Amino acid sequence: MRTGSHASGYQARIYREDRRANKLRLTKHQILSNSLLIVNSSRFLFPMAASSSTSSSSKRRRSYDVFLSFRGTDVRNNFLGHLYTALDKEGINTYMDSEELRTGEQISPALMEAIEESRIAIVVFSKNYASSKWCLRELAKIMECKGQRDLKVFPVFYKVEPREVRTPRKNYKKAMAKHEDKFGKDSEEVKRWKKALYGAGSLSGLPFTDGSEAGLILHIVEKISTQLNRMPLDVAKYPVGIDSRVQELKKILDLQSEDDVLMVGLWGHGGVGKTTLAKAVYNAVFREFQGSCYLERVRENSKNSNDLVLLQEKLLLEVLPGKSLTVFNASGGSRLIQERLSNKKVLIILDDVNDLGQLDSLAGDCKWFGKGSRIIITTRDKHLLTSHGVDLNRIYEVKALKGGEALELFRRHAFLRNQQIEMRSNLVDSVLRYARGLPLALKVLGSFLCGRGEEEWESALEKLAKSPDKDINDVLKVGYEGLEDYAKEIFLDIACFFKGQSTSDIKKVLDSCGFHTTIGLKVLIERCWISEEGGTFQMHDLIQLMGRDLVEEECRDDPGKRSRLWHYDDVRDVLSRDLGTAAVKAIVLKLPKPAEIYIGPNAFTKMRKLRVLILHDVHNPFQEFGGGEKKLVGLDLQNTNIEGVLKQFKGTLVAECARRGCNSGGGGGGGKWTGRDIGGIDVIGSSSGRDVVVVKNCMDSRATLCRRGVAMVFAIK
Repeated sequence: MRTGSHASGYQARIYREDRRANKLRLTKHQILSNSLLIVNSSRFLFPMAASSSTSSSSKRRRSYDVFLSFRGTDVRNNFLGHLYTALDKEGINTYMDSEELRTGEQISPALMEAIEESRIAIVVFSKNYASSKWCLRELAKIMECKGQRDLKVFPVFYKVEPREVRTPRKNYKKAMAKHEDKFGKDSEEVKRWKKALYGAGSLSGLPFTDGSEAGLILHIVEKISTQLNRMPLDVAKYPVGIDSRVQELKKILDLQSEDDVLMVGLWGHGGVGKTTLAKAVYNAVFREFQGSCYLERVRENSKNSNDLVLLQEKLLLEVLPGKSLTVFNASGGSRLIQERLSNKKVLIILDDVNDLGQLDSLAGDCKWFGKGSRIIITTRDKHLLTSHGVDLNRIYEVKALKGGEALELFRRHAFLRNQQIEMRSNLVDSVLRYARGLPLALKVLGSFLCGRGEEEWESALEKLAKSPDKDINDVLKVGYEGLEDYAKEIFLDIACFFKGQSTSDIKKVLDSCGFHTTIGLKVLIERCWISEEGGTFQMHDLIQLMGRDLVEEECRDDPGKRSRLWHYDDVRDVLSRDLGTAAVKAIVLKLPKPAEIYIGPNAFTKMRKLRVLILHDVHNPFQEFGGGEKKLVGLDLQNTNIEGVLKQFKGTLVAECARRGCNSGGGGGGGKWTGRDIGGIDVIGSSSGRDVVVVKNCMDSRATLCRRGVAMVFAIK
């Protein structure tokens, strides 16, 4: 139960509606870009959304598979005709221009468009190619599209050497000299032609000087078919904010370095967009490699060694299409990958990896792959990357979307293209505040709220304030079961009680509970459950909600059977009605102002596992604990008038107390505790400067905490 007059005052709520002051959080760019219109200070008007994303990562229309660039007088009547026929028989849609129909000085718009709408350009460099200004203009356009439109360029050096094209030499040198005489040596167009020749001549292609043209054509068709079969991946319906992150990641990939094999990690918590970014990067660079493979959901698809064998076979099949390789066991598969890919420049993406064995089987070492290869690993576990040898400067942390990006992604999912929607600004702001830039949450909530009215939005937000969305929660929970018990305890304590509090104070409290705090916190940070910011421990709001929901799942209907209590109503009901059980491990209630709570005489009788009790500004005579040993190691009674507590822990205390504002029986507020105050145990040290008292007969001297204005008592199990 969470009803009553105190609930709204003391329970932190995600959804708050203030009809009097609906504050807008809009940048000037968002307003000018017309992503939404402001009707007044409290309402948004969402116009019809654009029909497609403006992201360059989205799919482009491609009219042709192949564009053929050639000098007709050299190759049209033999080699080129046979090549075109072979491509056509394979179902490859090829554009071949009729050179004899060219007129005027410039390339026709139709030809320009054909280049732009092709996936691959085959450039046949022959003896007299450079003597044609149309061929050179085509080439300049082709190389421009290579850089700007992801056009794959495949040169064929037909009875010429690549260096003749690149330098230029021989016939190419003579042809360029004539162009310089006609257009001027400093002509910008001639400079573009030279640059295009150098760029295309430097690409890996097929040289042909003598032999069987039929064999050459067969080889070309095979390579083109392979390239066309390597399709880009479907990234996202609305890839908002992806392009800038792709550019950042490309810098880390350092694609210009052809001699190094690099492993790069994408690290972040669930739902933040690691997979989406990995797919977008794959699309942006995969054509620069001889072979590529995107292995999705590695964690899910590798439950045992047989699953790893299937993944190894898939990797080999995608990188080496047309070659059927059988893998009998994981060890043999690893060896086969090394043997077949050690001289091949490949791009491999391993998505959602959670175990070192997966990496050892699929990409055990950089030496497995040829020069220039790139291996990208997405994971929630940073330590997994470092333990596999990934350099820290090659680990890219995928972070939540910023304000404008989050609003745009939510808008695209929540508001249909053919509708104009007016919505109260505080409702939109509440959703954005709830999602905190998490793409998964923005997508799920936007789709769920799409087409619904304001009353339904309000109801949905009220529901989310009490329990998280299942689809979002299921993704965030992945990996929790893989934590060891001590790490789970630390995570749940921070989620329920200590988010945003001092790291030093939290560590001392957790150490007092007997947890392996140092390594536990490190593991949680590495796996993106928590982060350390400004001397405090933080976590994403939705991860905190997920953690609290795990505790509430222990018993939805009876809070007295849960391990942790923090809601005002839950704490009040359990303590006033003696509903506590052995399941309760910790109770934390910090009220914003003093309030009276009745605590029953047997409230703690059954709480045999209670280890932390923190009550701030709670007023009412505190009855003595019932019989039975407790495991209490942390007691914080700041600004309370609770009495009769210390005598219940006779002979078990280690205390370090700043007593200001606390009257816990004996000595009065602000005084020092004496041996008599704490059950006859002798005081062996004190510090008058901070009212610190240390007592003997303890088993663990770490169980201490001193903070001005806080009363803290520690007892040993």
